[in-house]
Amino acid sequence: MKLVRLHVTAEGQTEESFVKNILANNLALSNVIADARSVLTSKDKKAAREYRGGLINYQKAKADIQTWMKEDNHQECRFTTMFDLYALPEDFPGYVEAKGEEDPYDRVRILEDALKKDLEDHRFIPYIQLYEFEALILADPQQLDWEYLEHDGPIRRLVKMVGGQNPELINDRPETAPSKRILKEIPEYDKVTAGVSVVGKIGLSVLRKKCRHFNEWLTLLEQLGTSVESSTGQ
Repeated sequence: MKLVRLHVTAEGQTEESFVKNILANNLALSNVIADARSVLTSKDKKAAREYRGGLINYQKAKADIQTWMKEDNHQECRFTTMFDLYALPEDFPGYVEAKGEEDPYDRVRILEDALKKDLEDHRFIPYIQLYEFEALILADPQQLDWEYLEHDGPIRRLVKMVGGQNPELINDRPETAPSKRILKEIPEYDKVTAGVSVVGKIGLSVLRKKCRHFNEWLTLLEQLGTSVESSTGQ
C-alpha cells in the first residue's frame, strides 16, 4: 500500500486541531499521513506574518488551497477541506443552486461538486461539514461532562434536545445552529479546546454511526492508499 500525504484546508483552528489530534491518528492506520492548516485570511508583509482561520470569502480560500497544491504537486498527494455549511460565504461555488434545495444532503452534494469542478485538480476531495463542527458534539452531548463537570442540568437539556435526531440535520439558523444551542446551555463553551477534546471522548466509531456524510468522507480518505496505488500503477 502506497503512503499518501493528505493536506486538509480547515475552516478554523477547531477543525485544524481535530484533524491533527484525532483524524490523523486514524488515517495513519491506512497509510494516509494527514496534516492541516486553517484558511489564510490575510498577510502582514512587513511583519512577515500570516493570519489564518475563518472562511470569510471563497476566493481567499481558493487561492490558499491552490497555493498548497502548487507547493506539493506530487501525484501521491491529496487535498481536502473541512468547511462548515453553516454561514458559508455567498460567493462559494454552487451557492445559489444549493440554496434552493430543501434536503441538506443534496445541498452539500451540489456545493462539493461545484467546489471540485472549480478547483480543477483530480487530487482534490471536497468536504463540507453538516452543519458545523458542533454537530459532531451533538452526536453524544453527554460527553460534554468531561470538560464541564458542574453543568449536569444544561447537559441533560442538550441530550434531551438531540433525542434521536440526526446530528448532521440539526439546523443552521443563527439562533439554532449546533454551536448556538451548546452556547445557550453552556455560555463558557470553548470550541477550540473543549470542543475537540469532547469529540475525542465521543470517538470516531460513534461519529461515523450517527453522522452519515462525515462517515462517507472518512471512508473515502481511508481508501486513498489503495486508490492512489492503483492510479499510479504501482
